[in-house]
Amino acid sequence: MTPRRKKRLAIILAILIGVAGTVGLTMYALNQNMNLFYTPSELVNGKPDGTMPHVGERLRIGGMVVEGSVKRDPDSLKVSFDLKDIGPTVTVTYEGILPDLFREGQGIVAQGTLVDERTIEAFEVLAKHDENYMPSEIEDAMNKGHNADYDYETHTMKNQE
Repeated sequence: MTPRRKKRLAIILAILIGVAGTVGLTMYALNQNMNLFYTPSELVNGKPDGTMPHVGERLRIGGMVVEGSVKRDPDSLKVSFDLKDIGPTVTVTYEGILPDLFREGQGIVAQGTLVDERTIEAFEVLAKHDENYMPSEIEDAMNKGHNADYDYETHTMKNQE
């Protein structure tokens, strides 16, 4: 092999290694910043495809705030509340100012880290904007296992006689 070919081969190999390293680091960064959406039932029982979140994973969870479950610390901005869809409840802890629209019986989405099997430490809480609006992921999850005869847009039972 001539010195010219060796030099070309070395340059091509260096470029390929650089591109592979860049792609690998990009994939790693994207994987670290991915927030998967779960409902309380999916968090406890797993998604239909069998995936379960692990402790320390960042995720988003959506559901309805359980009536009477909001507990506020009088000395700080710490608050904890339970979320429920159709199955088990999950506890969310949050330190900060909650949105103005946050209340019991309200649909919310929280972003945070899974602390244990049924506890999320949230760093952001979002309340729904409108009385008739429900995030599509929550509505779909509730329609699957919940009473499919309930119309979430009109808040009435379908096919009533």
